[in-house]
Amino acid sequence: MRRKRRRELATTAGFLSPWLIGFAVFFAYPLIATVYFSFTHYDGFNAPTPVGLKNYVYVLTEYPFFWQAVRNTVWLVVAMVALRTVFGIGIGMLITKIKSGAGFFRTAFYLPYLAPPVAATIGFAFLLNPGTGPVDHILGRLGLPQPGWFTDPSWSKPSLVLLSLWGIGDLMVIFMAALLDVPAEQYEAASLDGANWWHRWRYVTYPNISPIIMFAVVTGVIQTLQYYTQAIIAGQVASGIAGNAGQQFEPGYPNGSTWTVPQLVYNIGFQRFDYGSACVVSLLLFVVAMGCTALLMRRRSGLMAED
Repeated sequence: MRRKRRRELATTAGFLSPWLIGFAVFFAYPLIATVYFSFTHYDGFNAPTPVGLKNYVYVLTEYPFFWQAVRNTVWLVVAMVALRTVFGIGIGMLITKIKSGAGFFRTAFYLPYLAPPVAATIGFAFLLNPGTGPVDHILGRLGLPQPGWFTDPSWSKPSLVLLSLWGIGDLMVIFMAALLDVPAEQYEAASLDGANWWHRWRYVTYPNISPIIMFAVVTGVIQTLQYYTQAIIAGQVASGIAGNAGQQFEPGYPNGSTWTVPQLVYNIGFQRFDYGSACVVSLLLFVVAMGCTALLMRRRSGLMAED
């Protein structure tokens, strides 16, 4: 029996070995190394030296952009995740109801999602350029206010939200599949009972697509907590530095309004060569992402238990 169990264990370990190796190399080892370096002073050139909790104290109390980046990231998480979810559901419902031309609209909304993030951000920044961009030109012709978009601190984060809504194709496809999977007989039964559009949504559509909504919210929170490329590229284009190769760029343009937590890792680690403090920010981001995911999943489990 023991020999048989050892053979079964070896067989199971053999099948699991690709995942175990990948987990150890790409997750466990980097996480352990990050924890270790967070307690050291390490500039990438000299051997790391232990400093205790000094890196944590520096990041949380002395680094000038940390709390500003946290506020910006929380703002983006709340606004971007909520609007992308609502907009994705709305577009999905609209296309599923269209009787003709659905293929055209489905393609038109999905194509922007296929654009590479850097190219899409550069194009969007030029469209919203307050001096030469066509969007402000059209708004001026209509007599409407012309925002500064990525050059105005009060409009930079809403501009990033607009960019994310422009690339809503991924959520649109997911919600379309979920909406088409709702049993038609449930809608028919609700109509026979005299349910209006709100009751059909509340008691038929929402219960059927609520797992997909939770999936969109959880993945959206994780992705937005890691929001980096679009914010830094938009700042570079708006500041005029994007075309100047080799020029140093301080993230957060304009006036620190587009600072995000992942940009802190880049700024501290690769611009200031303080890898220990950069590891602290990475760990804090990891803990927050795990905590948000756990809370959302627990909330989902509680709602299912109530139902």
